[in-house]
Amino acid sequence: MPTIDVVIELSHDACLAHYEGRVGQVHTRSLDGRKVIFPAEALRRVVTRDGVHGRFRLTFSEAGRFVSIRKL
Repeated sequence: MPTIDVVIELSHDACLAHYEGRVGQVHTRSLDGRKVIFPAEALRRVVTRDGVHGRFRLTFSEAGRFVSIRKL
């Protein structure tokens, strides 16, 4: 499955908007400059008390659908 490495820097308040469903997608850039969009609900797996901060590896299906996220 294809993977993309991204840097995500979201405050607690920004994550709360995603968590509450007020924001449906996360828009970011990969480390190599590609625009990446994935479902905001994925952040639930990596959010901490301070928000989401760091490098993450996103995995997508061959059809381009989001599969997983993990911190690097």
